[in-house]
Amino acid sequence: MRHSVDGRKFGRNTSHRVAMFKNMANSVILEEQVVTSVQKAKEVRRVVDRLITLGKKGTDSSRRLAFDRTRRNDVVKKLFDVLAERYKSRNGGYTRVLKLADRRWGDAAEMAVLQLVDRAELKRGKQGKAPKADAEQAAAPVARDPLAGVRKMFAGKGRGAGSRGADAKSAKGPESAKAVKASKPAKAPKTGGRKATGGDK
Repeated sequence: MRHSVDGRKFGRNTSHRVAMFKNMANSVILEEQVVTSVQKAKEVRRVVDRLITLGKKGTDSSRRLAFDRTRRNDVVKKLFDVLAERYKSRNGGYTRVLKLADRRWGDAAEMAVLQLVDRAELKRGKQGKAPKADAEQAAAPVARDPLAGVRKMFAGKGRGAGSRGADAKSAKGPESAKAVKASKPAKAPKTGGRKATGGDK
């Protein structure tokens, strides 16, 4: 019978489970917030709280032990420099688990946010509008011809005869086009009869 057996197994062997907890704890310490299932969050918070307690001790042996459990120098540095100073007056309870309303797509697992308490809040709101004068100054240099570079590139190069003719017609305008049509000689009307022969015999 499975009496007094502590901890969830998550269908993994011991080495896989330990590696998963180590990676998730490193992410929580560095990012200060992760989204995972409720069961994993409740298990990982035990690992994170014990690592922060090691960081608060500040001894060389605790630093070596923290590196042995995390295997990352940047995590150990943040534990002993940043988080130890932040939680020096707090006795335990360095993390919280906030359940999310939406379940995970696929297996419908309950999701939660595991985050450190007393962390700096990110500014996620909309930024206020700038004054009109600043907006006009910022918009002034942007108002330019976006095709200026392309026009310079093709300005000195000759184009085909067809395009030159089209440009000439468009430059002359509609009145000059009518004058050209009027100056052309009229075509002779076609006769409906037989072709004329050299003479009657």
